[in-house]
Amino acid sequence: MHVARQNLPASSNDRQGLKPSSRLKYNGRISVEYHITHYDLEQGALEIQYIEEYFGEFPRKKTAAEIVRRLSDRPHLILIASGALPDDPGTVLPVSYKVAHEIRAHDKEPKLAELVHRLHDFVQFDGRKVLYSWIGGTRRDWRGQGHFRALTEQQEHWAIEQGFDEVVVKTKNRFYEMRGTLDHLRFEVIKYERDPIDNAESKVYLSKRLHPELLERHRSSRTVVQATI
Repeated sequence: MHVARQNLPASSNDRQGLKPSSRLKYNGRISVEYHITHYDLEQGALEIQYIEEYFGEFPRKKTAAEIVRRLSDRPHLILIASGALPDDPGTVLPVSYKVAHEIRAHDKEPKLAELVHRLHDFVQFDGRKVLYSWIGGTRRDWRGQGHFRALTEQQEHWAIEQGFDEVVVKTKNRFYEMRGTLDHLRFEVIKYERDPIDNAESKVYLSKRLHPELLERHRSSRTVVQATI
């Protein structure tokens, strides 16, 4: 594996591959170093199909074939964070993931074309690079530990390097923890579509303008590894 480091220097143990999260001082407080793997398309699609089986709240799981079809002809990013088992710190496994891709003004993918139409009064697509944060989540036993924030910050770091101007997210009102993290990361609500039956199912659209100065606000300490076959 090729290892690229973010924020903090590597230890000799880190260079041997992923290891359990280590406790480090950050701004005078104890913080976690998050271990993130950046996957290529085919391998990443299989990993996402596997991890989604652990999300009971998802009514329909994404298949590897579906992920490949969506991402194959556009810039994309597949990130998975690893964490230690609560009762066995020596064992690490995938606990959180995030998948994003470019969305275009005249997208040919029907679902994305519909999304562009819904947001045309709120997001400028023409002449700009817009990233869509498509799917993601954290397994229940590892929620509240900052994995989703670390993945989102790494996504922003990648997007700025790739020249994206803005990132958009679609979620549901009932995903309170996710919305809280996005609020802390200064995502702005740009549209709210109320569900006529259950407000918890209402759709929330959020956006964030990207610029290099954003990286100075990042709080998570991250080790990023490029997966190799």
